[in-house]
Amino acid sequence: MRRGVYAGSFDPVTKGHLWMIEHGVKLFDEMIVAIGENPDKKYTFSLDERVAMLRETTSQMPNLRVEVFENRFLVDYAREQGAQFILRGIREAADYEFERKMRYVNADLAPHIDTIFLMPPREIAEISSTMVKGLVGPQGWEGVVKQYVPDPVFMRLLHGHKTVAK
Repeated sequence: MRRGVYAGSFDPVTKGHLWMIEHGVKLFDEMIVAIGENPDKKYTFSLDERVAMLRETTSQMPNLRVEVFENRFLVDYAREQGAQFILRGIREAADYEFERKMRYVNADLAPHIDTIFLMPPREIAEISSTMVKGLVGPQGWEGVVKQYVPDPVFMRLLHGHKTVAK
């Protein structure tokens, strides 16, 4: 069974993340979306909210499961899950340089786990959770943000936008 892990903070999940997930479920027999939790990082959405948004957004994908991992290397988590692949996205040159280095570190730690890089189409390549959160607030933000996030995320942003950290 081909099992892949796609990890991130997903604070919140964007259409760029969703594109990666949709391609991951086509590539692997089982896809694990792993939400990383770092105690030193401040999140806009709680861990429970991020899990809920991902599960709502991906509920129609039967070979996908949403999990949480904390305070450990992604490659160690992937090994514990029996994954043979780590899926990573490349949006720009800086992503490539960082991910290239991490791929080699991961290969040192677990040579049997391969990293697969995907590059999203240009219309969503620049979308990031940070960018989305930065767009919330000014007059008319709803029409702009709606095009970048799945509906479950948009509804949470719409009903609680005053709590979105900038």
